[in-house]
Amino acid sequence: MDKTLTVINELEAEGVIGRYAIGGAIGLMFYVEPTATYDLDVFCYLPQSGLLIDLGPLYADLAKRGYQPTEGEHVSIEGIPVQFLPPSTDLVKEALDEALDKEFGGVQTRVFQYEHLLAIMAETNRSKDKLRIAQALESAQPDQEKLNDILTRHNLLDKWSRITA
Repeated sequence: MDKTLTVINELEAEGVIGRYAIGGAIGLMFYVEPTATYDLDVFCYLPQSGLLIDLGPLYADLAKRGYQPTEGEHVSIEGIPVQFLPPSTDLVKEALDEALDKEFGGVQTRVFQYEHLLAIMAETNRSKDKLRIAQALESAQPDQEKLNDILTRHNLLDKWSRITA
């Protein structure tokens, strides 16, 4: 994955994508025991015209580098399926803006904070997210004050309580 992150860092440095951070199950792996996942979720700011986000320039740049879309919106970069996702909610925007610098295999990257990852899973509320929340909490405790603040500001406290009851 270090080679994949190197390419993503180049995309950011060249302005093909804006600020990025890793989210999803791979983001969780920076804090808790690994869980099975198919892809690398890269949340990033992308060029936008009005409400429309154009992935064309990103895919064109990746194609010049020899990387082609595989299934749906995934692009295989150095053997890792990568999905580039614009921040779709205020919570995800906050998570992207407040992501932490981390290192993987000697390569600098950015990762959503643990508490944001938990809150995003509560927000999406998919069955696999509920399971991942339980597994994550068994592995590592979040900063409860920070998590409660995030959940409260994004109106997720009731949903979190139902998921973790």
